[in-house]
Amino acid sequence: MQLRTFLAKDMREALATVRADMGPEAVIIASEKSKNGGVMVRAALDEPDAAAPAGREDAAETATIADFDTHYRDGLLRRLRSQPGGTAKNAARFDRAELLAALHRQRLPDGTAHALAEAAVKAQLTDMTLALASALDARMKPWALDMHEAHALLLVGPNGAGKTAVAAKIAAHARLAGRRTTLVAADSAGAGAVARLETFARHLDCAVTTVQSAAELNALVSECLSKKTFVIVDTAGFDPRDGKARAAFAALAQIGKLETVGVVSALNDAEEISEIVEALAALGAKRLIVTGLDLTRRFGALVAAATQGLALAHVTRSPFIAGGLDSPTSLSLARLLLDEQRSAQ
Repeated sequence: MQLRTFLAKDMREALATVRADMGPEAVIIASEKSKNGGVMVRAALDEPDAAAPAGREDAAETATIADFDTHYRDGLLRRLRSQPGGTAKNAARFDRAELLAALHRQRLPDGTAHALAEAAVKAQLTDMTLALASALDARMKPWALDMHEAHALLLVGPNGAGKTAVAAKIAAHARLAGRRTTLVAADSAGAGAVARLETFARHLDCAVTTVQSAAELNALVSECLSKKTFVIVDTAGFDPRDGKARAAFAALAQIGKLETVGVVSALNDAEEISEIVEALAALGAKRLIVTGLDLTRRFGALVAAATQGLALAHVTRSPFIAGGLDSPTSLSLARLLLDEQRSAQ
């Protein structure tokens, strides 16, 4: 993976520089204000794995990868193959009771925790992380957004889930992919909702507009699609479990050109999240984005969200728009759950 840091006067200039120097596949993983008043951006670009230099295996073994990434899986499998008996050096051996204790510490609902533990037993793997990953894999459906192919998204979820920030994060990735993008506020009455979108749009060099009805949104989406413009619609928060609220929102969700994407927060109770995700599926959502991983130390809500049938598109681990979107796998999620409980011991 190639990592580079850029300094620019504002986020718009930083995004343009990243795209010019690293190409459209680069992803911004961190940003902060610099002392001179500009911004400092850190960008990453996946590259094909090169052969490891002789004598560097031990260093690779002890390296810590702090975020969700596919490189962990490849590195772990290489290490597993290199160890006698197929067990990674220093890896925790599978123990059902220990796994259940770890899942309960993460505040998973009892039913989900026991179902995952039983599936892990059936996997017949001696490594704890791989056994849990196998159990999660049977219940998870990772499905990241393709910024080159997506056309129109409707972000739906409860109040405070972070839909407006997610809209801006998606727009940032789309702009890096070279997409012309429009941010739409379908929540013009919400406190500060339009102003926040307008601020994000200025930094991202996006258009921003508001709509007052489903018919107006339908016409706007049709116009944007005819111009090959990517549309991201930010909506008013509501409880999708409430039948009346869901019925009032259905007119937007039924616009055929829009893909409904659920947005929920990892800060919520896991059982509440399970119910909300089920209701979002009934509303027509096929994918889910989970926010707030940087603000919680217990990931029961994340697991509950990821195992309720909707495909997990992304998670967010940063309050900064340039922090971007992570795409977890079953293995990276298993590692997160077990690494957190081990670090607490």
